[in-house]
Amino acid sequence: MRVGISLLTLVPGEVGGAETYARGLAHGLAQTGTLDYVALVPPAARGAGEGLRERLVHEYPDVRTLPARAAAMAYGFARPGRLRRRYADLELVHFPLTIALPPRDGAVVTVHDLQHLELPHLFSRAERLFRRRAHEGSARRAAAVVVPSEFVRASVVERLGIPAARVHAIPHGVDHGRFTPADVPRERFLLYPGRPWPHKNHDRLFEAFALLRREHPELELVLTGGGHERHTVPEGVVVRGLVPRDELVSLYRRAACLVFPSLYEGFGQPPLEAMACGCPVACSRAAALPEAVGDAAVLFDPERPEEIAAAVAAALAEPERWSAAGVARAAAFSWAETARRHEEVYRSIR
Repeated sequence: MRVGISLLTLVPGEVGGAETYARGLAHGLAQTGTLDYVALVPPAARGAGEGLRERLVHEYPDVRTLPARAAAMAYGFARPGRLRRRYADLELVHFPLTIALPPRDGAVVTVHDLQHLELPHLFSRAERLFRRRAHEGSARRAAAVVVPSEFVRASVVERLGIPAARVHAIPHGVDHGRFTPADVPRERFLLYPGRPWPHKNHDRLFEAFALLRREHPELELVLTGGGHERHTVPEGVVVRGLVPRDELVSLYRRAACLVFPSLYEGFGQPPLEAMACGCPVACSRAAALPEAVGDAAVLFDPERPEEIAAAVAAALAEPERWSAAGVARAAAFSWAETARRHEEVYRSIR
């Protein structure tokens, strides 16, 4: 079976955890897959196939920003003919970035979350309309839907009305060749990797950080991810912006604690990556996060700054306990296993 892994709508560095998943899955399939795979990549994302044979789709524009991505997708939906010809020889196509472009019935589609339905007030009317048409439409036309957690699976079945038998919960993996503990001293800073999107809940984190600094005035809070440069941050907060993966690993290894106050996640990649590096984790108990971290993190209500602060203080008080628990938890997640389970889904579609 010739299977296409479509990465057409990928803009490197701009689509968050969906990019981590798409690249991790491609790497896992390249290492362990047994079918005939080809990664379809846009001009902006050469190499995103992570070892899979690549097909450059030069009919798709070379876009590098999210606004340009939206325009390119709109054009692709309006005139899909040239794109379809690049997919014509494939028996099955998987769209790991949710949007099936070019539109194709009988595909595999990954739905990372239904945040626009769960937290609609965080989206503009135009964004909700786009997701309804592109995300929900792609999922409903799919032969199989992959989701990263049982939390999202239940939401897809209930809210989109897709039969449960067509929805497969497959957790993401962790790159254990990259995310490993190291014998380096932990430093007095908290780490939060995440763009300043509304659901990432930075404002309440800043309130909690102010509470923590009363007892721990030496603490700093390090933020990674693009977009922070447009915002004012409180004293003690350090904005690092987009950082290379090796630098992120170094931050995980040196941070006193990862604090993850998100209001909504379809999985929970950063907490698991931090755990794999031996970093103690204090984490929101919202959405799919408890499912990802299990009992290896100190959980808190992300709506309550005082509870966030208390959870971080608890993790700081017993770093060895939470470090060991996290390493053990993260060991259960691998991209090889993620790829194996995806291949089972591909084989089930004839």
